[in-house]
Formats: sequence, C-alpha cells, structure tokens
Amino acid sequence: MLFKPEPIKPGPGQESVWSYPRPPHLEPVCERLRVLHAGEVIADTTQGFRVLETSHPPVYYLPPDDVRRDFLLAEPGRSLCEFKGAAHYWTVDVHGSRSEKAAWSYPEPSHRFRLIKDYLAFYASRVDACFVGEEQVEAQAGDFYGGWVTSRVVGPFKGGPGSMGW
Repeated sequence: MLFKPEPIKPGPGQESVWSYPRPPHLEPVCERLRVLHAGEVIADTTQGFRVLETSHPPVYYLPPDDVRRDFLLAEPGRSLCEFKGAAHYWTVDVHGSRSEKAAWSYPEPSHRFRLIKDYLAFYASRVDACFVGEEQVEAQAGDFYGGWVTSRVVGPFKGGPGSMGW
C-alpha cells in the first residue's frame, strides 16, 4: 500500500500543493521574481511562469532575456522529465564564485510546456537568494527538485527523507 501523507490545511491566502494537478500545470506569474548570487542580480523579471505539480512547491521559470547569461556556463549531461522533456543544466559563475548546476532549462520542451522554451529555473539551495515578490524563498528539500517554498504554500512537500514513494 502506497503511503500518502496528510495534507496540511491551507490558511487564508495559502494553497496546498496537494491540490496541484498531475500531470503538472503551467501558469504565468506576474509577481517579481529575482535570483541573487555573490552580490549580483542573476535574474529579475515580472514575466515568469510557475509549474504546479502534486506534492511539490512551485518551480519558477524566468525568461532568458531577464537572466544574466554572462554569469551562466552550460554543463554537460541531461536529465529527462516525463512531462517537460530533456533538461539542460547551467553553472552560475559570478566573478569566480561558482555554483555547479544551479539552474536548468528546456531547449526543446514538450508541446504542453512550449511557453517555457529556454526559460531558466534556479535551485534556491544553490544560489544566495531567490525571491517571489519581496519574500525570500526556502529551497525544496532534496537535491533533485527545485521548488521554491513561500509562506503561501503548504505541504508536506516531496523531496525530504521518506518522501520518495509519494
């Protein structure tokens, strides 16, 4: 029997990640999204998207025109998302302050996710800070997932110890 954790009941202005769909849903984000590392703004946009998937905090994707590409180095290797396609990885290097595979993108996403072609998502745990609006996010637990946890989402969230089978 598959264990499913008890969802936390959302409060006013919150949403439960257990009400997110599977397969995931893509939606635009009008709030300002920012990524900072080593004293530099790596990305800053009000034209982002978020992907909502059951049991995961949202993953935010930022348009390539709003990301400092001069601070990104392409990495070899790929991973495959059953929904979005092959992910390519990027190392952030700000004046020698490196964070390996801190971001990823989909240069050829599936049709359903075509709007995030070449958009970049960042692991909040691998850069100095990420923001949704004025709120600094917390990183989703685990090394594989890249969700951004804010006060507006409740879990429990997949990614931590014991959550692999959710």
